[in-house]
Amino acid sequence: MTSPLRRRLAVPAVTLAVAGVFSAVPAAQSAAAAPPAEFTPVSASYGAPQGASVVKGQFLSYNDFHGAIDPPTGSGAVVNASGTSTPAGGVEYLATYLKKLRAEAAAEGRSTTTVGAGDLIGATPLVSAAFHDEPTIELMNTVGLQVSSVGNHEFDEGVDELIRIQRGGCHPVDGCQDGDGFGGAKFSYLAANTINNKTGLPILPPVDIKYVKGVPVGFIGMTLEGTAGIVNPAGIKNVHFTDEVETANRWSKILKVFGVKAQVLLLHEGGAQGTATPTPGVSDCTGFTGPIVPIVAGLNPEIGLVVSGHTHRFYSCKLPNKTGQDTVVTSAGTNGQLITDIDYSVDKRSGRFTEITAKNVIVENGVADGNGGWKKDAAGVYLKNPDTVDPAAKKVADKYRTAVAPIANKIVGSISGDIVRTNNAAGESPLGDVIADAQLKYTAGAGAQLALMNPGGIRADLDADQSSGGEAYGQVTYGEAFTVQPFNNLVVTQTLTGAQLKSVLEQQFAGFNGQTSTKILQVSAGLTYTWTASAALGSKISNLSLNGVAIDPATSYLVTTNDFLANGGDGFSVLAQGTGRVTAPGFDVDALTALLGAGTVAPGPANRITTAP
Repeated sequence: MTSPLRRRLAVPAVTLAVAGVFSAVPAAQSAAAAPPAEFTPVSASYGAPQGASVVKGQFLSYNDFHGAIDPPTGSGAVVNASGTSTPAGGVEYLATYLKKLRAEAAAEGRSTTTVGAGDLIGATPLVSAAFHDEPTIELMNTVGLQVSSVGNHEFDEGVDELIRIQRGGCHPVDGCQDGDGFGGAKFSYLAANTINNKTGLPILPPVDIKYVKGVPVGFIGMTLEGTAGIVNPAGIKNVHFTDEVETANRWSKILKVFGVKAQVLLLHEGGAQGTATPTPGVSDCTGFTGPIVPIVAGLNPEIGLVVSGHTHRFYSCKLPNKTGQDTVVTSAGTNGQLITDIDYSVDKRSGRFTEITAKNVIVENGVADGNGGWKKDAAGVYLKNPDTVDPAAKKVADKYRTAVAPIANKIVGSISGDIVRTNNAAGESPLGDVIADAQLKYTAGAGAQLALMNPGGIRADLDADQSSGGEAYGQVTYGEAFTVQPFNNLVVTQTLTGAQLKSVLEQQFAGFNGQTSTKILQVSAGLTYTWTASAALGSKISNLSLNGVAIDPATSYLVTTNDFLANGGDGFSVLAQGTGRVTAPGFDVDALTALLGAGTVAPGPANRITTAP
């Protein structure tokens, strides 16, 4: 069993049994003054005859839930579409909307299958992460999820932990913290392209089949092939990830052999439109880019629908497959703020899709005032709509909210103002500076001289005016700090030569040693350098200095990172060559809270990295 990377929080079972309700974090304010935008459906027709030979059904899908039990806060509290911002999300509302959409389909004689496209767990808020994401799985069972692909974040605690999440059983270290055992996921996780190195077989089922009035519909599920580069290598050392197109088509052919010709690909990979704020509907793929485009272009025609994810964008559109036939491609954004409502028809005789229609539906959690606006309370915060709260989901969520509240609401420090993770032109952010500084200070006893932080591990801003437990302006709770760094990676210090350090920084750029995207590491105070956009790969870094002294290629330096990076995560393979590794007590979030608790922290200067044309 791989060692867990989550914090081992002592949350006694008696705490979970406490009666009463711990209120969910209210949705943040927004400038919205209009009701939610309607989304235009996208449809694909395959020309098969309609009538008595056609069976009709419904898929409801979502992706990248990331344990968002409470409604998202801050800038992520709303869904923005066509100039309208709608408060959305929260598991009680997700459950209600799923029930509502199922009921509408049932009234039309359609049966429903509820599906996901990965990252249901991982990078989760404290209310889920403190219990190894068992709350999220319990809630996915409650809301009626039936089948989902795995995503990269399902591997955050390693393959063995993912198997436990599917099959159930108490955590090997922390046990069953809620006192009532853990039965695992009632839905099927599919992992067609996650292959056990010893057996050559998928670690979990590759496909699932559901029967719709006697007609089989097949599901193929997988994560992105690049998962190995974005999760901690320690947890996936015994598996590898295969090509999405080859894997999908292989299982598509097998399903077809068994008479399953209506096929759905649940894929944790996606794309994005040309604008960050799509218009309602996004019913075409104009300006649409990303890995999903060539993947769909290589798929067999039996795969009529691709439910995608990973990019956190929402869309419903059509892309051509290998025969030029339209394939409907969807994504429901992130955090349970949308559900994709997909109606379809299958010809009984041929077993193939005849029509697929999809549109995204906003999971609203505000209260309309009847005049096209949204009600706010005296503090200007959006109210929740009690009429759209699902009691069963609320009961489960409140159990864990009550248990984690004393930990989440503890004040750990303060900030002088908002500290954001938004990068400047050089790829540096104020929050990245702060986190790197925190890790350097945390490992000063080990002799650390500099620290590096991966930008993908910074999951939220630190908002000075955000209040999750009634704290004053600038005060930061443990729950807020954990939201910024939710992975509980270990903090390690190891020796690198100056030449290796430069090589690490050269690995930041797309195209170098297989890097698919540019990832600028955040650096601690004293480390400075310039990167030149026009320079050749492998020669982009110059003026590399530590405290004003040029880095000597032959000199050894003590470098702190989290263990995700130290193990070669995000493609930084040179970091795995470090020697003399020393692991600090606690986790990366402990380094951040230690800095916050030492005095009011200001935003980082974001001036340590410069760039040249």
